[in-house]
Amino acid sequence: MSLPFDGAISEFFETGAPDDIRDKIRTADKDDILTPTYPHDERMGKKAYEREMEALQIELVKMQSWVSDTGARVTCVFEGRDAAGKGGTIKRFRENLNPRGAHVVALSKPTETEASEWYFQRYIRRLPAGGEIAFFDRSWYNRAVVEKVFDFCTTKQRQHFFVQVNPFEEMLVDEGIHVFKFWLNVCRAEQLRRILARERDPLKQWKLSWIDVEGLKKWDVYTDAIRETLDRSHTSHAPWTIVRSDDKKRARLNAIRTVLHGLDYTNKDPQAIGKIEKEICGGPDIWDA
Repeated sequence: MSLPFDGAISEFFETGAPDDIRDKIRTADKDDILTPTYPHDERMGKKAYEREMEALQIELVKMQSWVSDTGARVTCVFEGRDAAGKGGTIKRFRENLNPRGAHVVALSKPTETEASEWYFQRYIRRLPAGGEIAFFDRSWYNRAVVEKVFDFCTTKQRQHFFVQVNPFEEMLVDEGIHVFKFWLNVCRAEQLRRILARERDPLKQWKLSWIDVEGLKKWDVYTDAIRETLDRSHTSHAPWTIVRSDDKKRARLNAIRTVLHGLDYTNKDPQAIGKIEKEICGGPDIWDA
C-alpha cells in the first residue's frame, strides 16, 4: 500500500520520535490510555458511551430548536494539536441537527485578497446569523499557534493579534453571540499513534498534510505557543475550555455537555445532560503539555 508523503510519518516514528514515545506506542493495547496523568486507564466502553450520547443528541435537538425559535446565535470554536479529535467532536455535535442551521467553518489558506484584509475579516463573514450555530474547525487562533510555529506570520503580526483578540471576542459576546472556545489536548504518544493510523488508512489519508508531518518534529515549539495563547486569551467573557481528548468518547460527551449546560434552552433536562467530568473538561489549569 502506498503511504502519503512517501511514508514520512512512519519514518519519523522509527527514527525521529523520542524512545519513550515509541516504546509507549509499541507496548500499548488498543484501548490503553497513553497519558499517565489521565484520570482513566482505559477508553470508555462502547455501550455506556452510546447510551449517554443518545441522551445528549436529544438535548442537542432541543437546543437547536430553541436557537431557531429565538434567533439566538451560537459559535463553537475548536482548536487543538493535529489529530486531537476536533473534526470527530464537531461531527457528534451535528449528526442529528438540521444542517441548514448548523454549519462547519473550516477555512483553507487565505486567498491573496483575504491576506490583504483585516485578519479577523474572513472569520467575521462566517459568524452565525440569527437562529444559527457555527462550528469553527480551527479559527482565528491559527495566527497564535500554527502560523507562529511555521513562521507564516511575523512576530509583529502575532503580537497585534493578541492586542485585538480579547476585545474582538468581547464584542461578539456583547453583541449577544454565545461563544464557546474548546482546546482539545492529547499527549505526544497518543497524537503520534493517531497520525500513524491515518497514514495507514486509505479512508483517512486525506486528513493528512505536510504540516502534520513537519509538526511532529515541533512538539516543544507548539507547546510554547499553546501555553502563551491560553495565558493571553483566557478571559471571563470568552474562557477556554480544555478537553483532554486522549479518550475521544469522553472528550465528545463532555464537550457537548459544556455547551448544553451553558445555554438556557427550552425543555432542558439537566439530568439527561449529566455532569461534566472536571478532570477531563475544565479550565486551562488542566491543560497538560
